[in-house]
Amino acid sequence: MAKRKAENRSFLDKWEAEYLFTYVKDKPVCLVCGVNVAVSKEYNIRRHYETKHHDKYKDLDMTQRSQKVEEMKRSLVSQQNMFKKATSQSEAAVKASYIVAAEIAKSARPFNEGEFMKKCMMKVCDLVCPEKKQAFSNVSLSKNTVADRTCDLATNLYDQLMEKGKDFVAFSLAVDESCDASDTAQLSNLCVTEELLGFKSMHGTTTGKEIFEEVSKCVTEIKLPWDKLVGLTTDGAPAMCGKKSGLVGMVREKMREENCAGELTVYHCIIHQEALCAKALKTEHVMTTVTQVVNFIRAKGLNHRQFKSFLEECGSEYADVPYHTEVRWLSRGKVLNRCFELREEICQFLETKGKDTAELWEQKFLCELAFLCDISSHLDALNLQLQGRGRIITDMYAAVRAFKTKLCLWENQMLQGNPCHFPCCQSIKAQISTTVFPCAQFAEKLSVLAAEFSRRFADFDAQKCKFELLSNPFAVDVENAPTNIQMELIELQCNDTLKSKYDAVGAAQFPRFIPDTMPQLRTQAAQMLSMFGSTYLCEQLFSSMKMTKTTHRRRLTDEHLRSILRISSAQSLSPDIDELASKKRCQVSGLGTSD
Repeated sequence: MAKRKAENRSFLDKWEAEYLFTYVKDKPVCLVCGVNVAVSKEYNIRRHYETKHHDKYKDLDMTQRSQKVEEMKRSLVSQQNMFKKATSQSEAAVKASYIVAAEIAKSARPFNEGEFMKKCMMKVCDLVCPEKKQAFSNVSLSKNTVADRTCDLATNLYDQLMEKGKDFVAFSLAVDESCDASDTAQLSNLCVTEELLGFKSMHGTTTGKEIFEEVSKCVTEIKLPWDKLVGLTTDGAPAMCGKKSGLVGMVREKMREENCAGELTVYHCIIHQEALCAKALKTEHVMTTVTQVVNFIRAKGLNHRQFKSFLEECGSEYADVPYHTEVRWLSRGKVLNRCFELREEICQFLETKGKDTAELWEQKFLCELAFLCDISSHLDALNLQLQGRGRIITDMYAAVRAFKTKLCLWENQMLQGNPCHFPCCQSIKAQISTTVFPCAQFAEKLSVLAAEFSRRFADFDAQKCKFELLSNPFAVDVENAPTNIQMELIELQCNDTLKSKYDAVGAAQFPRFIPDTMPQLRTQAAQMLSMFGSTYLCEQLFSSMKMTKTTHRRRLTDEHLRSILRISSAQSLSPDIDELASKKRCQVSGLGTSD
């Protein structure tokens, strides 16, 4: 061992001319045959030269040898560059394949669209850059390749979410269930980052126990600790909300088994609640009549064509009436408003078809239609406020509280015979006798609607104190705050610098500026920011599912559907295509070894 340590095994420059060797990546490489020698010893290098190449180059003098060495080194560098270029082109082709696969998934197109895009690319290449045809040809976009790339992209996003989950201070879940085109129940779970946590296919029953098992599996697989779960928002179905056999009850039981100290806050989706509140108006008879009229016009092609021609002849501002779709939140308001605006044209058209229009001309019906149009418009405006990504639960609750206050104002104004915020009612009231317009009846309906809002949003009212800690911590009464944050809250409210920062950035961004010396306040803010106020994102995901798994793609596998939806729904995460491409890179043949 002492002798081996004493040996000088560094490569000497003189060996290049003597033995036609050079040094590449810490190994001596023969310039003649490209073989590398494992150990940098002169004996090994000389033996290789004398046994393989001595006879061919023995007659060269030192000058000729030096020239030959330089020529061989240039050839070796050229060969290496060729391999690098081939590797670079191969990697670019793989990256392009991943990029196209991601776009196909986001647009909900079938996997074989890749083959169509490849044909288009090649035709464009022939005209624009024919010298690059081989590079375009190397991009693999076959059906199977696009499917595999889609799964790779989804797995990469899932791994990123798992890594991100390690830093969560708190997390919440939004859970909803719907059926796809093949009547398979699909369970959607979203976590605090508004990213898809899990999308599970349930081929049997969808009881609370089975839903819980799937949710529990999603949380466990991504390694999220149960003690950091602070919120659960559902669509309000019995299988979700059951206190014992429902998802809510079983999640709470699971948290007790895990000895979780925190309390789980459960919400019924605000948007669903708002839609259910509207049913308290008891105006189904008006909606039924309107739906029947619209269906008569739209159901038969001849009637529909004639009605559109009739509107065009009348010079109407509108060209058609839309269908009413119960599952679409804003559909009712749009249909009602359009029918109200076209009420005279609709009656005239129905009369040409021999239909009885007496009900449509009645003053009572017109008053109720006008009221329903106006209140539906107000409800739709609230609905739009509650929709979208990045909605903070405190802002959503504030919008609901504001609407309840508006209802009280409208009720008082209606009692006084002043429907100033109801334009359709104003229009009808101007056409008929003031004494005929049922202001008291509509005021009563507004009162019932306000009571329904108060009843359904009682669970949100119970969290008012916590909401204020996030929305305006500087105005919270310290004595009413939880005891564990009172001291920190006093320090916060007395800090003018933090107050200025709050005024500058707003409630949503302020928690990141709370100093580390106030850990309880930071945790409290993180918990509130993590909570979902609605299952809007789940509903949006189901809309994407309907576009993806159509009647023409019923054979789409659960894995592929899951992968497509993970890619198309990703917002804060993006696939690491460089990493994926490096794993798929073509292997270039290496140099041989000897000795």
